Amino acid sequence: MGKPRGANFLHDVQNRRRGVLTAVAVLFVAIFALVTGSGGWTQTTVVYLGRLAICAAILGRCWCTLYIGGRKAQQLVDTGPYSVCRNPLYFFSFVGTAGFAAQTGSAVVTVLFTVVVWIVFRRLVGREEAHLKGALGEPYAHYLTTTPRFLPNPALWRGVDVLEVQPRLVIRTFVDGLVFLVAVPLALGFGWLHAADVLPVLLRLP
Repeated sequence: MGKPRGANFLHDVQNRRRGVLTAVAVLFVAIFALVTGSGGWTQTTVVYLGRLAICAAILGRCWCTLYIGGRKAQQLVDTGPYSVCRNPLYFFSFVGTAGFAAQTGSAVVTVLFTVVVWIVFRRLVGREEAHLKGALGEPYAHYLTTTPRFLPNPALWRGVDVLEVQPRLVIRTFVDGLVFLVAVPLALGFGWLHAADVLPVLLRLP
């Protein structure tokens, strides 16, 4: 049997999300090749904070999948990370994007690309939430009015005693998240090429 129509819709949205992240990653290659931070302790701080953000994004996305994996199209999940934010997977994708961009050493590049990804994902999330509202009915409609879309509100936290976990989905989420880590060797490689005058630096941004 094939997937339910709702599951197919969400699968298409997830594929588009991966496509967006892939396109952004390709664009980052050009940015890494030509743009760097302004140097000094500021650049170093941005880079290392970015690496922490990447680790947080990978772990956070796996944490979310423990709660939602395989159930998003069938039932309302409003516990754990989904009790404080309607779209924690997207939230951690923004964190990962910021960490990825931060490997340039530029806070300006970090903010710019995080905003771009937020704008694109906001449209995808709007379509996804409209579909879920139709599929899940009044409970989801109420959830929309009580829980923030992206920015977590810890005061809303509701835990759960038992979780039914699909390890395959958690592993897939972990592997998908590893794309954020590509930024670290990429930035180091381009940094070496800049230092060796193999590649020019067109812009130094704070």
